[in-house]
Amino acid sequence: MSVPAVDWEALRAEAVRMTALAYCPYSDFPVGVAGLVDDGRVVSGCNVENAAYGVTLCAECGMVSALHATGGGRLVAVWCLDGRGETLMPCGRCRQLLWENGTPETVLRTPAGDLPMREVLPQAFGADDLAGRRP
Repeated sequence: MSVPAVDWEALRAEAVRMTALAYCPYSDFPVGVAGLVDDGRVVSGCNVENAAYGVTLCAECGMVSALHATGGGRLVAVWCLDGRGETLMPCGRCRQLLWENGTPETVLRTPAGDLPMREVLPQAFGADDLAGRRP
């Protein structure tokens, strides 16, 4: 399967749309994210806070759920924005989600420019590390 061309402005528009859907009554910090899937679909998510902060869902969690709920595949490109439309760097947990649901070449738009996941999460731990290691 060939990798689809990335329409960064379409991803940005979808991520901005998702910030308006965010549920963030505690932090007032809406986050939206959009990702291009290897079959050409765009999946997206927004943050959903909880009074028990530890169970708050990052926007990337929602996007990955949407990825699997709509047929799976691998993320090709991802852009995460705050409520002002500024590019955000995903937290560590979300970088792991992007690694697991993309490839080392998945491109993440970051405040420092576009970077492949192999640079965003160097020496990442993934499914290959588990293969053949069960007791």
